[in-house]
Amino acid sequence: MKFVHLVAMLAVVQYIFFALQVGMARGKYGVKAPATSGHDMFDRIYRVQTNTLEQLICFLPALFVASLYWSPVYIAAIGVVYLVGRTIYWLSYVKDPGSRAAGFLVSFVAIVLLILAALAGALFRTQM
Repeated sequence: MKFVHLVAMLAVVQYIFFALQVGMARGKYGVKAPATSGHDMFDRIYRVQTNTLEQLICFLPALFVASLYWSPVYIAAIGVVYLVGRTIYWLSYVKDPGSRAAGFLVSFVAIVLLILAALAGALFRTQM
């Protein structure tokens, strides 16, 4: 289970990193709070952070529930795929928003796999 906990905390650290990027972009591009747009580069960085928050709402519960029924090592590995996908999403979105699909797809597929594993475990397995 420690691998699952590690992946969960890495996801939170990744999100905090993205949030810090938003704060730095506010200063760099002169976008004063509470504004959430105003410069194209700020908008990109902000969207990465908000989209990641939206994904975390699905990712974290699915990660923990799936790990109750299936090998935590395999579940954590799927979680690592999510983290890699979010990193690809961040790098590509900031460079060119039109290129964000691959990173989004990688992280989205990881979430779907975790949700399916959690549902299948809850329906058909006993807890490990």
